[in-house]
Amino acid sequence: MVLVLCLLAPLGLLVLGRALRPDPRGFGTHQQLGFGPCWPMAHWNLPCPGCGVTTAVALAAHGEALASLHTQPLGLALLLATLVGATWALVGHARGRDLGRELVRFHRAPVWLALASFALLTWLYKIALVRGWLG
Repeated sequence: MVLVLCLLAPLGLLVLGRALRPDPRGFGTHQQLGFGPCWPMAHWNLPCPGCGVTTAVALAAHGEALASLHTQPLGLALLLATLVGATWALVGHARGRDLGRELVRFHRAPVWLALASFALLTWLYKIALVRGWLG
């Protein structure tokens, strides 16, 4: 089951990203999925922590990795992490490893702290980008 999920995650993101048209504003692509506009952005011109992730995934899926990185590094990192996870799962499965047991190793505080720190930094970057502080 872990193998299947690890293989479906990047495939799903790539298929979804290809189906969407990246919003040129750098956010709002999620609205093509039927979701409403980002509330903090609409009311305060302040991006939410995930603002631009869908747009970044769509850009990457369309082969625009640098634009994806510029739009929201978290979106590109998410897509790359799913591709690394799929590779990890395939290699682990081929070597006969118990992938469920292997995943337990990632449930450690330092891993989650690093991920949360990265997400916070990308959010601060997105705020600076939207507010025009980066030029």
